Amino acid sequence: MKPSARAGSSSPHRSYGNWGALVQRLAVLWTALVVAAVLPSIASAQQPIKIVALGDSLTAGYQLPESAAFPSQLARALQAKGHKVEIINAGVSGDTTSGGLARLDWSVPDGTDAVIVELGANDMLRAVDPKVARAALDQIVSRLKKRGIQVLLCGMQAAKNLGQDYERAFNAIYPELAAAHGVLLYPFFLDGIAADPKLNQRDGLHPTAAGVEAIVTRIMPKVEELLARVRAKRGA
Repeated sequence: MKPSARAGSSSPHRSYGNWGALVQRLAVLWTALVVAAVLPSIASAQQPIKIVALGDSLTAGYQLPESAAFPSQLARALQAKGHKVEIINAGVSGDTTSGGLARLDWSVPDGTDAVIVELGANDMLRAVDPKVARAALDQIVSRLKKRGIQVLLCGMQAAKNLGQDYERAFNAIYPELAAAHGVLLYPFFLDGIAADPKLNQRDGLHPTAAGVEAIVTRIMPKVEELLARVRAKRGA
């Protein structure tokens, strides 16, 4: 006859069972912690990227239906390529860089991921001192960056009749600010569209719907680079 186990002694099988249950509980807890950490990132990645197009009449869509304005056409083009975006049209006809700065806070609401800055054409047309335009754009970009917002700065070019000194000083604003702040630059918003009568309205200054479509096609790679920066920040 085998001797019976002593009172109070533990069964080896029962000990292993308790250890296995502990390991299982730890695994469940670890999984829960990982899911809790990952879910917000997944949810953030699935949220549409919110963009504000801050500009003048070139952004607002002068003499065009809203659906043909730059923000609307850009949103459709991006969505057609599978990008989840929402774009606010914050263009004001006649606005200068100083005007854009004055309305910056209410034009760019909380929750904005990126801003496309298209300002300066009216400064140039009014022969505003390039130092004034530079200072305003510098503050716009600085304040957006402080808010953690990605920026695409769209350049403008001075008319030849303003003289070489003005042209040199004005045209230098955009690349120099983009380099100083480390933001994306699209060198000339009207590249390939300016002075083309087929793509501009009768005033020769504002693009037609077809002209805006051409702008969207040309600027698309830079905007996609902007989206990539937003996604990288979300995943950080």
